[in-house]
Amino acid sequence: MKLEKILDKLGSLEKNSFIKIIDNIISKNPKNSKEINKILSSSDKGLKSVDNQNISKIFALTSNEFLEHTKCEFQEITSQLDILIDIIIRDGNCIMKQDWFSRLYETEIKQLKNKIKALNTDFENEKSELSETRKRDYKIYKSCLDTAYYNDEENNREAKISPDELSIILTLSKQLGLSQEEIKLINYSILPIKKLDIQDVIKGLKNIGVIFYSTKENTIYVADEMVRLLRKIRKKEIAEKFYRRTLKLLREPIINQISKDHNIDRKLTYSQKIEEIIKEGISFTDLLLSDIYKAGSTLTEKKKTLNELCEKGLNIKNLKGSTLDDKISSLITYFDNIERDEKVGISVDGFDKLLSELNTSLPKLNKQIKEQFELQDEFVLKADFLLDYNIKPRDILDLITKVDRTKFIKDNGVKQRGDDILNILEHYKDVENLYLENYENVAYRNLNLLKENGIIIKESELGLKFEELTCVIFNGLGFNVDDTFKNQLNTKKDMMDILLNLGNQEIIIVECKTSKERGYNKFSSVSRQLKSYQNLALKNDLRIVKILLIAPEFSDDFVTDCEMDTEMNLSLITASTLSNIFEAFKTSKYSEFPHVLFRDIVINEERILKAISK
Repeated sequence: MKLEKILDKLGSLEKNSFIKIIDNIISKNPKNSKEINKILSSSDKGLKSVDNQNISKIFALTSNEFLEHTKCEFQEITSQLDILIDIIIRDGNCIMKQDWFSRLYETEIKQLKNKIKALNTDFENEKSELSETRKRDYKIYKSCLDTAYYNDEENNREAKISPDELSIILTLSKQLGLSQEEIKLINYSILPIKKLDIQDVIKGLKNIGVIFYSTKENTIYVADEMVRLLRKIRKKEIAEKFYRRTLKLLREPIINQISKDHNIDRKLTYSQKIEEIIKEGISFTDLLLSDIYKAGSTLTEKKKTLNELCEKGLNIKNLKGSTLDDKISSLITYFDNIERDEKVGISVDGFDKLLSELNTSLPKLNKQIKEQFELQDEFVLKADFLLDYNIKPRDILDLITKVDRTKFIKDNGVKQRGDDILNILEHYKDVENLYLENYENVAYRNLNLLKENGIIIKESELGLKFEELTCVIFNGLGFNVDDTFKNQLNTKKDMMDILLNLGNQEIIIVECKTSKERGYNKFSSVSRQLKSYQNLALKNDLRIVKILLIAPEFSDDFVTDCEMDTEMNLSLITASTLSNIFEAFKTSKYSEFPHVLFRDIVINEERILKAISK
């Protein structure tokens, strides 16, 4: 769930710890202080009075400083922050009831204790599957960590690891190729692990700003933006679902070799080994640099293998980068962009239909998804519910076995030739709703993002498509989009885009403008155009209630020119504002949007959303 949406759910006390940390960062003149001050200048009461959308923007601008703030907490080795963060950044754990979090925490502590016991046994057992080289690596790391921690006691000081010692330990673990899980096991074999009171755990995480806790709902929330930041701290470059998607493309001998290198039981099934590799926290970069290739592979062969994995397996054409490191970095960026994108690849309605038919064809899937993502609800195959957890259609389809996918495809008349997953996504695309979800991208003429979101369209068609979608939105708002009347009025010289007929000779004129450039800044030309439409309507004895101009955004100069115009009753609406009004209207009590709310120069989205939600 996005940070802004979580903040909307909470009271001021529940946001307080987070706000204090951001406030403290701002007071220290962070890197993006100019941009932050621009946002804060609209409020004379400081950060606490800033709206949730702008708090979210400020968090994005201070994310590097927040990262450093959180890293400092790791110096307190008894905090168990590594264990707790590994729980809350797992796919599906961003929203949890307190009792569910408590259960996950207890399970994690129990499993860690068992693994530590098994590791200590492997140290002593000469016949263990742990290689002598790996035993040596573990012993080196353990000895260094032991010295770093207990050398304070020898000098009559409290045992802890200093920042300098920590940086050396981290460098050592990287050079030895230890996974996050291996590091964790060795750490807690030196410092005995204790189960903490869950209220203290929640309070601690809340105080350092990484979670929010709603006392009313007894629920923990971790923002999507925070999950990405915490992953950086734990050196996990991509979400588990993308790691799983990549691992499933590897042959079992490769998975076995990775398992052997990191002390994972090779008697487990193929799928279980993949889950254990993910839990181990093995670096995705290291995996693609060396672990997935045959012994003795040349650099050229490695590049070829990685290219084939991306093109044939992940359907990523022309992965950027000339070196192996560059290609891996491009792949990580690709996954990061997919995760950040709020669009789901098909429409939300299409996602709901897909889930409903999956549930019919594969009745065990609900339980599988529930267990895979550690979800508490009994029935989880609901689009809105899953999207709150940032779980998208592709993430669900990735978990379905080939046999079950084939059955589903046959049951539901999906095309059988080609890639199963892409065929299913295409089948449930629901084009009109998908376009509406990409309304702002059409306005910005962003062909690349449209393509990534499953929309193929020529650039020359974008202007007309934006106009068509705007008509759909105004129809959805209950207006009479009167094309017949518009065509009667239009001349070869003056052709208005949209006419809303209010009856009794009253109309609203709507003009649509797409623009690749940031900040629409062509007032003089558009004002001449709109005035000619106004004159055309007045000649036909019509009363113009309002003229609306819709564009992706407007420059400050454009807004100023609009404010100075005395001849037109003109209001400006950004595409994102109109889209958000349309979404809010669907759940409002109104059957027709009250057009009197269109009274600002630049339409105030927040005010309108509040008005129609009453």
